[in-house]
Amino acid sequence: MAVKLLRLCLLLVLLCYSRAEQQTCLTSASNCDKCIQSGPQCAWCNNPYSDIHCNTLRELLSAGCHKHHVFNPQGGVLVVKNDSSTEPENAKAMFLQPQEVSLHLRPGVSQSFPITITIPTDQQPITELNMDTSPVPAGVNITFSSITGGNRLVVQVNAEAAWCLSESDDSNQMQNRTGPWSVYITPRGFSLSVKLEIAPACKCDCMNDREENSPSCSGHGALVCAQCECYKPYVGQQCQRKAGSFFSPNEDLCRSGPDAPVCSGRGRCVEGFCECEKRVNPKEMYSGAFCQCSNFDCLYHNNSICGGNGRCECGECVCDKDWTGEDCSCTMETASCMANNQQLCNGRGTCWCGACVCHSEYSGPTCEDCIRCSSSCVNHVECVECLSFGTGPKKDRCDQECGYLNVTLVESPDDLPQHEEVDVFCRMRTYEGYCIFYYTLSRTPSGRDSIVVRPKGCSRK
Repeated sequence: MAVKLLRLCLLLVLLCYSRAEQQTCLTSASNCDKCIQSGPQCAWCNNPYSDIHCNTLRELLSAGCHKHHVFNPQGGVLVVKNDSSTEPENAKAMFLQPQEVSLHLRPGVSQSFPITITIPTDQQPITELNMDTSPVPAGVNITFSSITGGNRLVVQVNAEAAWCLSESDDSNQMQNRTGPWSVYITPRGFSLSVKLEIAPACKCDCMNDREENSPSCSGHGALVCAQCECYKPYVGQQCQRKAGSFFSPNEDLCRSGPDAPVCSGRGRCVEGFCECEKRVNPKEMYSGAFCQCSNFDCLYHNNSICGGNGRCECGECVCDKDWTGEDCSCTMETASCMANNQQLCNGRGTCWCGACVCHSEYSGPTCEDCIRCSSSCVNHVECVECLSFGTGPKKDRCDQECGYLNVTLVESPDDLPQHEEVDVFCRMRTYEGYCIFYYTLSRTPSGRDSIVVRPKGCSRK
């Protein structure tokens, strides 16, 4: 019997989960506010060129709406006042922490925070304590769970709204009908309270941003949250025609210019409006008043549109943060250009797309190499010595640090190339002792070459 009950409970859970998964958003929502109020899982695509604006976050991203264009508020908790009980007199009375909390509630999305209750040490430890609240807005549910620990009790407060609160809600106990609403949480039998400011998270920030005379609205309306609010007497999704205007039989209303193709050759004209054709790939789409835009006809880099570092809007790449270039392939990151002296490209070049473009005589990943400079003999002598003779300060790490150098030993200075055939001619001493040896340095396609004279003896000269 117990097994059957368990199976029944599991079945009910799965059915509830399935029903929640099948919940749909108001895809026909005319603005962002209506969209996010249609369900806790609903988000708004704030891109005027998108054919889909209201759907779940997953569906919007799948349809090509970039995450930067998605508005999906979840609410939140902000501690406004959180004084600590450090004064001596506070040890003799109950203390609540925090003292004030601001709470933004989106319907169906719960928010929680802890309240710590400390009572004087000369009183009996808390074993059970009930929490009372002043009247709460209609549709808001506040519950409590507690953890006791001697003279300290932690109460977890959980709040959730069933629908969007508004000034039309009928609650005689709430004096402020426009929000935020003040609710006081008080331990039963005590006078101290925690103030809770509750505000609805049902409005889109973009509703306050208006782009007047927007090109996306044919210059005849304001763009608000990717939707056109047309100026009279203009109507249409892009405010492209006047109300009551005569529909031309030659479909001129669907042309971007006198000689332009109908709907840019990417759709059909229906009562003066362009209906853009659908692509085989549902993530690819045409948009705009004349189907003149696309989200796929952009430059590619590494087989990815916009290099995988941006989005395609009306045929042009809009790069993500820290990326630039026509195809978003150029990183603005500079860490790879930092030289040992903590200067970009050693102060001898320019960091471009994450790599150094060095001035004429300098080379290397961070422009720290100058094979024709007089300092090159000193800069490379330790590697020349360890590769040639197995001595010097780098003898134990020669393979790791000197692999960039190709060394050839010769028996006599007469075997060295002529000065005009090499970049640098060097005369140096070994690290230990007084042995003098000669070598040349040259830059070759394979790297750097050094021809070293094998010393016959040591001299103090």
